[in-house]
Amino acid sequence: MKTDFQSEMEKETEHIKSTGKKPVLLLQCCCAPCSSAVLERLKEYFTLKLYFYNPNIYPESEYYKRLEQFGKLLGNGEFAEGITLLDSQYEPEEFFSRVKGLENEKEGGERCTECFKLRLEETAKKAKETGAEYFCTTLSVSPHKNARLLNEIGLRFAEKYGVKYLISDFKKKDGYKRSTELSRELGLYRQNYCGCKFSIWFE
Repeated sequence: MKTDFQSEMEKETEHIKSTGKKPVLLLQCCCAPCSSAVLERLKEYFTLKLYFYNPNIYPESEYYKRLEQFGKLLGNGEFAEGITLLDSQYEPEEFFSRVKGLENEKEGGERCTECFKLRLEETAKKAKETGAEYFCTTLSVSPHKNARLLNEIGLRFAEKYGVKYLISDFKKKDGYKRSTELSRELGLYRQNYCGCKFSIWFE
């Protein structure tokens, strides 16, 4: 039976809204364009802290180019009020070590699964370390990312680290389309490949 992850998220956010409190959610962000629509959707319910942990991004210049876009995104006071960006480290050796032997896997295969595990586990650990009550990722806003897989991985690390994982599928309800609209409005650089050395493609 197919799970409606959007409905599950809405049940959770409505419950949160009924409490009158905004818990802290640590959000692993793959890039500013994808993050834009996710932040718009979640900021009513959570105190948002962003975590740009992406050791997969190649080359280093691309990593910092993407990171810089959060200055534009969070520089918009009305849109980003109360949202903060936590410090993160660029650790490409962690990614290359994790996917060794999987370099020739097709996009969306086992290499990507290992990449998701690496980033989500680090986010879960950071959430626990910083006292966040929830963690999540923006990755499911992409039409190319498997929400079921991401949620399975997130729930596994939620159990391991004792922090709630927000089940989600941000591509639903035109999430990806909204991210492209906001990117244009805010003048955000939108990359043309996922991030890692093995996924580079040019239009």
